[in-house]
Amino acid sequence: MGGQRILTDSGSRSSSSFILQDDQEGFSPTSSNALVLVQNAPIVSSYNERIRPILDAIDKLRSLMVMEEGIQLPTIVVVGDQSSGKSSVLESLAGISLPRGRGICTRVPLVMRLQHHSDPEPELSLEYNGRVEHTDEDNISEDIVNATNLIAGDSKGISDTPLTLLVKKNGVPDLTMVDLPGITRVPVRGQPENIYDQIKDIIMKYIKPEESIILNVLSASADFSTCESISMSRSVDKTGERTLAVVTKVDMAPEGLLEKVTADDVDIGLGYVCVRNRIRDETFEEARAIADRLFETDPFLSKIDKSMVGIQVLADKLVQIQAASIARNLPDIVKKINDKLNSYLSELNKMPKKLSSVPEAMTAVMQIIGTSKESLKKILVGGEFDEFPDDKHMHCKARLVEMLNKCSDQLHECNVSDPKSNFLLEEIAILEEAKGINLPNFVPRNAFLIVLQGKVKGISSIPIGFVEQVWSYIEDVVLSVLMRNTENYYHVQLSARRAGHNLIEKMKERSINWMTEIVEMEKLTDYTCNPEYLSEWHRLMTEQETFIQKVLRDAEININVKGIGMVEVGGLRKYTHVLLSQAFDLKMRMTAYWNIVLRRLIDIVGLHLQLSVSNLVTKDLEMEIMNELLGPNHGGGIERMLEEPSSMAVKRQKLIKSIKKLKESKEVVCKIMDDRFSYADYLV
Repeated sequence: MGGQRILTDSGSRSSSSFILQDDQEGFSPTSSNALVLVQNAPIVSSYNERIRPILDAIDKLRSLMVMEEGIQLPTIVVVGDQSSGKSSVLESLAGISLPRGRGICTRVPLVMRLQHHSDPEPELSLEYNGRVEHTDEDNISEDIVNATNLIAGDSKGISDTPLTLLVKKNGVPDLTMVDLPGITRVPVRGQPENIYDQIKDIIMKYIKPEESIILNVLSASADFSTCESISMSRSVDKTGERTLAVVTKVDMAPEGLLEKVTADDVDIGLGYVCVRNRIRDETFEEARAIADRLFETDPFLSKIDKSMVGIQVLADKLVQIQAASIARNLPDIVKKINDKLNSYLSELNKMPKKLSSVPEAMTAVMQIIGTSKESLKKILVGGEFDEFPDDKHMHCKARLVEMLNKCSDQLHECNVSDPKSNFLLEEIAILEEAKGINLPNFVPRNAFLIVLQGKVKGISSIPIGFVEQVWSYIEDVVLSVLMRNTENYYHVQLSARRAGHNLIEKMKERSINWMTEIVEMEKLTDYTCNPEYLSEWHRLMTEQETFIQKVLRDAEININVKGIGMVEVGGLRKYTHVLLSQAFDLKMRMTAYWNIVLRRLIDIVGLHLQLSVSNLVTKDLEMEIMNELLGPNHGGGIERMLEEPSSMAVKRQKLIKSIKKLKESKEVVCKIMDDRFSYADYLV
């Protein structure tokens, strides 16, 4: 018929035909000549045949609960203040009776799936809590109430668990809508005090996503600007670009309605549709006939453009808006499904294989130990940090060198290492107590040892403290690597933690004992074959006579000694030349030797540290972990690996469930894409 669409209405009581005039450029329900209504025309939209497959796909995704994976679907969300007429609007679209009464009639999100089909016998069913119940037009209202009571309880409370109503009926528009509880501020008996907040939370959950289309139901007698539903929708859709308003009860307040819907003071971007719903015992056909006459004859309502009145216009608008939203969002839905699926598959693949035998568990343990040894060898021995490029704490060689340098600085900067401190006074005091019946001008060896022992004692806590600090750091690094590599095996992780801690404690104790022994060796005797000792002593002794002459003859309080610095000498003038000469000699011998002692300590500590770390990585760690797993105290760790931790099992099952859901979702959207539906067809 060229540019016309012919649709047949076979409603519940009678059947008739009508023609929607459509020019060659595409139909639009907002145009003034878009609709020629005939009494008792069916609500079925001319877009049903084209939109049905893609709407079925979206409904299938909804039934698969793909939204639980963070993938939002295009949804028409019906909101309105309590008693605004939401249920009546949905009744008119679906051609069935819904629960009515005082207070909140809708206590759970009611997902209404309307499907036009050719069979004159309607098919109705309810889906909730994993069950499907078939019903009919005579019992649907009661069955919805019973299902709601099972979901939300027998009182007047609400729940955000959805109830799905599937309506397959000849003549209905192909739509999927979510009817939400009506907004009320004052709780009645049986309702919680925070009923408003509960309803608001549910509404915001559904209307906040950008993919949602908001169908805002308003009573004609209401001040639109003060309606709670308008306030909520504007909070998430400030420009109104995804909000359509339905004005109900127009016969009760016709005067001034034209001005309200044309002025649009509340930014309804998708426009207004004014409807008169059935009341009392009217049939749907009678109600539509009355509405048609009302909009034709009422002195106020007849002035409203015909593209803004009637259930048929509302149905066409909703189908078009729904189709455009689906077409706009479908590519992004496909992408999100693929991205989520790939992410979950990757995460599942990274999880350890569920172990079923002791040999498998042993193999897994050896792999963990091997991986850990390789990582520790790279970061502790080789100085590599490609595994932890941004974590400087794990750049171990650099951190260990910093600790060693700090220890060296502490040794050189402590008071006993300062040659200017109490210059010659300590040496003189010791020489006076160490004098004996012997030739003069010989420095008694016991005096040298006394000075040496005092200095070694003064710095003994520094290298031991360094050893404790280093092993604490190494323990942190080792445990970090072990915990990372054993995170999927709880029992191995426990054993690895104990093994790592115990091993580090033993090595720390060994190093402290060794360091204590080194310190005692330095206290015991003086020895070095380093030629720098003699050369440095000779260099320092060149100042001896000059210094003594200045002390005894000049009145200067401070004298600059080459190789030592500025020293105070006021208290030295009372001593003899011989004693000063011996004290200076002793001081310079000790200064030359002390530098060698400090360097020797740092060198030995550095070498010991590297050997200990190498042994830790190459042999000690593996042996300690295996003893921990197989030993008598905590044995059975290998067998316990076969018992997957509950948290791991839950994570695995959740991933498997999500992957199954997303694979099914992918099949659904791929079929739509393969059928080569043109998005342009839906954007008419």
